[in-house]
Amino acid sequence: MTDSKLKLVGLGKSYGRIPAVEDVSLSLRSGEFVSLLGPSGCGKTTTLRMLAGFMKPTSGRIEVNGVIISSPTSVVPPERRGMSMIFQSYAIWPNMTVGQNVAFGLKLRKISSADVTERVNRILDTVQLRHLKDRYPAELSGGQQQRVALARAIVIEPEVLLLDEPLSNLDANLREEMRSEIRRLHDAFKITTVYVTHDQSEAMVTSDRIVVMNRGRIEQVDDPVSLYRRPKTRFVAGFIGRTNLLDGKRDGNRIVFPGFDVPAGSAPIGDAPGASFSVRPQTILLHAAPPADRGRTWWVAGTIEERAYLGEYWEYVIRPAGSDLRVRVSTPPNQMHAVAEDVWMEIDPGRIAPIPGPEGDAG
Repeated sequence: MTDSKLKLVGLGKSYGRIPAVEDVSLSLRSGEFVSLLGPSGCGKTTTLRMLAGFMKPTSGRIEVNGVIISSPTSVVPPERRGMSMIFQSYAIWPNMTVGQNVAFGLKLRKISSADVTERVNRILDTVQLRHLKDRYPAELSGGQQQRVALARAIVIEPEVLLLDEPLSNLDANLREEMRSEIRRLHDAFKITTVYVTHDQSEAMVTSDRIVVMNRGRIEQVDDPVSLYRRPKTRFVAGFIGRTNLLDGKRDGNRIVFPGFDVPAGSAPIGDAPGASFSVRPQTILLHAAPPADRGRTWWVAGTIEERAYLGEYWEYVIRPAGSDLRVRVSTPPNQMHAVAEDVWMEIDPGRIAPIPGPEGDAG
């Protein structure tokens, strides 16, 4: 027996000499919710289609409960995998009512009519659609159609649930509501889930772990908090949330950045000759002047070049004195500064993340 519900081992897919997915290895525990996150063309949807059985891998294998279901020589067809998949288009049948759509998969499994009715009613109660059981899809909103698709996928109690950017057709407010709904349903049913998205907010809200993909490969696998606070690559640091990437070089006992330098002992780089750091805009404090005792934090003089009011916060672009560097800083809405104003940025080295630099210098 294996402790992994779903396992990808060295999975790859190439089109001729062009790799779409390369050497992807990943294990999911039973009941785990994992998102594949990345930009268009990163390989996440190709990986999902191999999981679903729609594509044969050119290398590696996929296992469910320790049994190989995909390899370059053999692919178990989609209908025999014990999986459910939800597409961007929902793919619910327009000529069937809500209840008929949800019952369809159960009827294929030759379950008794009484059991079908009981299970359909139970899942419709869970997704809060029982009162719409006899309506047709054309009479539903986008969010309601999405709930029907979720109910139909979950009611058959699949081994694995696959979701391919299921919220991409919804407006922003409804997406926010539905991502919480998806997580709520997962907590209720504990189905092992793989969720593909390019939207980091969706991944952060729904996932136990996030797999960040880039150019067909995995960049980092981590829980949302660790991924945000401790990115392991430059790509992940720039892709997950807003950040400033500061590149520094050691000069004696100082680390020199464009426009300022700091004691080498205060920078978490060890003996490396240089390092890059991810510094989140909201972790930087703005001041009109530095205190007499600056303590262990970094104090950087600069000038405000741009500002934007975004309701929940101000975003400033600050140029450190004597440099072409631009640093983004977010402050509470009541902390206002003018363009061209001279300010001091306070950076806590305990809240920055060292990452590999552009030339591969280790952080």
